[in-house]
Amino acid sequence: MPSSPFVLEASRENFKQLVLGNSDKGPVMVHFWTPKAGPCMLLNPRLIKLVTEYGGKCLLVLANTDELGQIAHQYGVTSVPTVKFFRHGKVVHTIHGAEADAVFHKVLERFIARDVDVVHVRALESQRRGDFQAARMQLVEAALADPANPRIPADLAKLLMSQSEYRPAHDLLKALPIALREDAEISRLLTHLDFILAAQDAAPLEELTQRINANPDDLDARYQLAAVQLVSDELESAMAQLLEIAQRGRGFRDGIGRRGLVALFDMLSTEHPLTARFRPMLASALD
Repeated sequence: MPSSPFVLEASRENFKQLVLGNSDKGPVMVHFWTPKAGPCMLLNPRLIKLVTEYGGKCLLVLANTDELGQIAHQYGVTSVPTVKFFRHGKVVHTIHGAEADAVFHKVLERFIARDVDVVHVRALESQRRGDFQAARMQLVEAALADPANPRIPADLAKLLMSQSEYRPAHDLLKALPIALREDAEISRLLTHLDFILAAQDAAPLEELTQRINANPDDLDARYQLAAVQLVSDELESAMAQLLEIAQRGRGFRDGIGRRGLVALFDMLSTEHPLTARFRPMLASALD
């Protein structure tokens, strides 16, 4: 019956290899059927057509229950047609009956790796190997193919940051649509980069201190000072400056006082003494 290289016929001897073995490489759709049942005979060509359209991203195994006997019972098959989806040696989904093609298609989409996901994974592997140029090109390719996925620009920004390319990383994230910039990880990275760049461009510490003493509402001086302190791991002093910014100018630099403190709370964890101290003060400042 199989008329496609992606359709296989199971027997008692090869079921484990065809189904469980191949399910480590991709999803395997197993149709438990019998030639005695009309719905099974009608479903087989539909499933063959469907799996052929995926071009090798999944397999269809036809499992005749008249020949498999105990194996069908082992997987809880009590009626036909029954279609079970296997991944990594386990049943991950079951469809009873000859449902519409769209139902099978929807299930397969959950388990088939998209081309863009493969490229994304390859980019991360390239980065781990130290091939940063290849990783950058692959991440750009993935971003173009899946522009709504915030994980890809986040990983590209991290790659740039690992190479001390802070300005390009910041520009990349800042150019994203608002919906992506509101993603939690993107927002944290942008806040981090804001401080790194501010520290690089900051005036000398003595000058910043003088400016704040002369004008406590000089929020730009406080921001630069907080950035320098953060880069120097002077967290408590930096958090004090960020709290002052949140209290004196809630909207300054898109709420950098609040954003900076929230990012630090996330980094330090809820139990950290600085989080326990500054979180209530920030909440009070924003009331």
